[in-house]
Amino acid sequence: MDLLEYQAKELFREIGIPVLPSQRIENPREIKGLLLPYPVVLKSQVRVGGRGRSGGVRFVENTIDAIAAARTIFNLSILGEYPKVLLAEAKYDAERELYLAVVLDYTAKRPVLLGSGRGGMDAEAVMQHMQQVVVNQEFSPFYGRHLAIAMGLQGQLIESVSTIVEKMYQLFVQKDLDLVEINPLGVSSDGKVMALDGKIAVNDDAIERHRDLELLVSKLADAKKPPSSLKTELRRLNWSTKEGNLGIICNDTSLAMATLDLVSEAKGKPCECLILGEDIPTLHPQQLESALEQLTQSKNLKAILVNILGNAAYCEEIATVMGSYLQERVEKKTAIGAMKIPHIILRLGGGNLDFDVDRFPDLSIHAIDNLDNAIERAIALAKLPAKTS
Repeated sequence: MDLLEYQAKELFREIGIPVLPSQRIENPREIKGLLLPYPVVLKSQVRVGGRGRSGGVRFVENTIDAIAAARTIFNLSILGEYPKVLLAEAKYDAERELYLAVVLDYTAKRPVLLGSGRGGMDAEAVMQHMQQVVVNQEFSPFYGRHLAIAMGLQGQLIESVSTIVEKMYQLFVQKDLDLVEINPLGVSSDGKVMALDGKIAVNDDAIERHRDLELLVSKLADAKKPPSSLKTELRRLNWSTKEGNLGIICNDTSLAMATLDLVSEAKGKPCECLILGEDIPTLHPQQLESALEQLTQSKNLKAILVNILGNAAYCEEIATVMGSYLQERVEKKTAIGAMKIPHIILRLGGGNLDFDVDRFPDLSIHAIDNLDNAIERAIALAKLPAKTS
């Protein structure tokens, strides 16, 4: 279960992670009683990504503009979810943005510290600069410093970031969490750091041990999307053409939007874009299988571009699920005779993983590391007939 941003920041504040002065808004009329000085930023409180690109984050300079923006945001659906509360927050001038996270790597069965010298909405830039440190012994400040140095930080910033990482790890362990993420961690011109956005994933099996988390989660019980479906449902970006011939699968909203931008700029015709649960490094295999199956039902589909960013373990699991799915298609084709199978272009970023396409000689599979090249190949293959065997 993912907490909302304002809930994550409540926990940040308790553990000593710096956050900005803020105020919850449950109705646009409450803007008149705003205690924060302008300018402020209003943020939609939903559990899906892509708020900034979708218009769910707005800067306002006065009460009149704030009321109008709040009304708009409350009525704005972001990937099918409407906010029940907004977060009004003081504006912060960041000279630099970083990414930090503590995650549970189920493959390694150890906590992993993640850090990138690039933070914010550009998911690909974040992943290209990502560093990781496995916590394989009892935690000490050394781990935070190791990560900060690996991120290329210098001077006082090493100490500031390592202190934040230590507090994130304390929160991660104390609350039995699956994920603690700060993106971005803003760095001001004088070197001070501030958690400008935060994400916390609560472990469903451990929640009964933490009454405070139970109370936070209970506030989400009446959300439009039921908690039980969060791990398996697919999210869709409604940006496609009726004549589209190229399906897209990504594992991050920002990455999906960037991919769609690049495909459109290259004159490609996307028919549908599906987003797997944004739960790195844990993949729920049924999501990828469902996405592949759903796309293959599209009448005009000729090719599928799978653009995934994640660590090596995540990409390994992606490749395994892809292999199992394709093998099943091969066996099904053998059993029933001729059937249409789309060309598949697989791009696994951040995992340094080689996908053995030779395992499937009867299928058109292309593993390409460079995103621009992958998009170019996908568009070219989408103009060809789907392979029928």
